[in-house]
Amino acid sequence: MKSWTSRPVPVLPGAMPAIRLFDTAEGRETNLPASGEQSMYVCGITPYDATHMGHAASYVAFDLLNRAWRDAGHKVSYVQNVTDVDDPLLERATATGVDWRDLAASQIELFQADMEALNVVAPDHYVGAVESVDLIVPAIERLIREGLAYRVAGTDGEPDGDVYYDVEAAGKQSVNPDAWTLGAISRLGEADMLELFAERGGDPGRAGKRQALDPLLWRVARDGEPSWPGGELGQGRPGWHIECTVIAQQYLPAPFTVQGGGSDLIFPHHEMGAGHAYSLAGVPLAHHYAHAGMVGLDGEKMSKSKGNLVLVSRLRADGEEPAAIRLAILAHHYRSDWSWTPEGFAEAKERLAAWRRALPVAPAGSAAGVIGEMRSALASDLNAPAALDAVDRWAATATAAAEAGSPQDEALVSDAVEALLGVVL
Repeated sequence: MKSWTSRPVPVLPGAMPAIRLFDTAEGRETNLPASGEQSMYVCGITPYDATHMGHAASYVAFDLLNRAWRDAGHKVSYVQNVTDVDDPLLERATATGVDWRDLAASQIELFQADMEALNVVAPDHYVGAVESVDLIVPAIERLIREGLAYRVAGTDGEPDGDVYYDVEAAGKQSVNPDAWTLGAISRLGEADMLELFAERGGDPGRAGKRQALDPLLWRVARDGEPSWPGGELGQGRPGWHIECTVIAQQYLPAPFTVQGGGSDLIFPHHEMGAGHAYSLAGVPLAHHYAHAGMVGLDGEKMSKSKGNLVLVSRLRADGEEPAAIRLAILAHHYRSDWSWTPEGFAEAKERLAAWRRALPVAPAGSAAGVIGEMRSALASDLNAPAALDAVDRWAATATAAAEAGSPQDEALVSDAVEALLGVVL
């Protein structure tokens, strides 16, 4: 699947210091590698509705990491999937009377337009679930052969043959200290896992499963649902978690550097994906797991099911500048939960205007200092609010001087704000 087109990232003098990132699995900040190629997988959308601010905040967060790595001189391999067949998509298509393929295509196009507008660096590989079925089927067949997955008999009108991952068997597959065990990523107890599993697409009460937390690997064909040839599995379609695991293993090193996504993906999605990866490759899926906070509106989490969405495309259609939208997101640390407010957006627009007013009066020699402060902030767990504060201080000083500025420093500051923060001045 073709990705969007992104702007070239300006190259700055000097380099980002060693980057520290909060690792969810470790429960603390950790040092990322200071040399060599870096790799990242960020879970993509299920394309049944437009990009809301929660999506945008997550992708902007990991765009910061991508930019920080590039500024440090690393080559970066970045993969993002799109779950272009799943229950929410099929349900929305049925409810609206639109073919599911047309709905997916339209929402993918809208998402990519939003990402391009927000100046998010495009992934090297943008990969759909549908185009990956031929890779996913052999992986599931192998898990069955190795006793780590099993078929379930149909009950209550369901057909025979749905395939589930056996979390208990997978957790016992190796005594290697790096091996996956349930809870290794999420650090959750069983009661919390069961609650979240039911909330986030799991089926703990499915009859015939060995354990309530076993996730679906392959859903055999049902009348009226799309399906694909599954070899020994029969006609059907893949489950959510195995999709991301197989795509990541196909396009990235094993293990790759950082698995990213929203905090609502920690369990079960990233937990189960990590298990699948170890079962298939004998090594962890990723060295580190990082997660962005949730974005709300009026004190509630923003979600399609609640209908309380602030849509990037709607803001753009209303004439709002993408750079201001991005600044409104960057005003909050990526790991924090926060709410979108008109007041916060107004502050972002004023901040953008203040920075632009300061550029023509950039004092000679001032660029190096603000670039150093921005780099220091971003190297410390992608602290964008601190980086914004550094530019605010620079802008206030430049504006107070109210003299003709240095063209060299004007260009350097403009390039730095774009290269490091993705904000186009």
